Amino acid sequence: MLALILFAAGLWGLAWFLGMPVRLRLLALSVLWLAVVLAHLLLPETHPFRQATGGGPEPWLVIGGLAALVLGYRLGLGALRRRARGAEAPPAPGLFRPAELERYARHIMLREVGGPGQKRLKEARVLVIGAGGLGSPALLYLAAAGVGTVGVIDADRVEASNLQRQVIHTDARIGWPKVRSAAEAMRALNPFVEVRPYERRLTEENAAALFADYDLILDGTDNFDTRYLANRMAVAAEKPLISGAITQWEGQVSLYDPARGGPCFQCTFPERPAPGLVPSCAEAGVIAPLPGVVGSIMAVEAIKHLTGAGATLRGALLIHDALWGETRRIALKPRAGCPVCGGRGGAG
Repeated sequence: MLALILFAAGLWGLAWFLGMPVRLRLLALSVLWLAVVLAHLLLPETHPFRQATGGGPEPWLVIGGLAALVLGYRLGLGALRRRARGAEAPPAPGLFRPAELERYARHIMLREVGGPGQKRLKEARVLVIGAGGLGSPALLYLAAAGVGTVGVIDADRVEASNLQRQVIHTDARIGWPKVRSAAEAMRALNPFVEVRPYERRLTEENAAALFADYDLILDGTDNFDTRYLANRMAVAAEKPLISGAITQWEGQVSLYDPARGGPCFQCTFPERPAPGLVPSCAEAGVIAPLPGVVGSIMAVEAIKHLTGAGATLRGALLIHDALWGETRRIALKPRAGCPVCGGRGGAG
């Protein structure tokens, strides 16, 4: 009997070493136990196997009963713990769970953010246009920072050529819609935020209704049609717009907010550049970390705007030249007669 118990223990240890799941290990031991009990019930009393394994089924039935009690206790305890976690009441609006307080502790320690600022982040709703190079770091940091609701709109799918710079996606998600891939990454990073993926292009027909549901818009697209559209719709909805752009080694960011005294995008760029003058990343290439730098600046500007910390880039254009390690800040003003905002930012 002792030899059989040692054999069972060795079998359990070997299965553990091979990485076999606990359920399969328990199933294997249960089959072994049942085989021994059946052998005692079916073989004659004088059979050598019965003599070598205790002489009768009684000791094995006792062992089986004790094992069932232990297993039942553990299963019951696990069920009670799951029920207790499920019964935990969600916090009142604006309040934080203990896990959230621990997660955002480094923010709450900052004088410029603190508890009130983190509460404003939790209650904020931010829409990001594009889940590509700029959207990737912006989305990850908005989710990590605890922005309560993050929307992302993009109609593209993940391609292998994206992965050199679009760090929110993975090789395993090639072929997925970018918004689905981005949503999975954000939810894995922070389960306390609500992620709203929109697998579509931003159009004249859907932009107004979409923008109305958000407090702040981030534009990380790579074409002027979408940039001008996002600007028109943001101005019409009186929503602040953080716009970023990159090409090769250079990137730029600004906060366009005519409703609060700043210029709009079209004040700064009244006409689209001539074809070929400002090539896209697909046409001219881009160094991999650059969208990470510029997209992270966009996320910082979003957090500053939402919490009221520091001075934002409203009325300023930040230009980063990664090749030569230079960053410049250029003052911007509303343009009189702007066909989008009418230059009304000057009256703010």
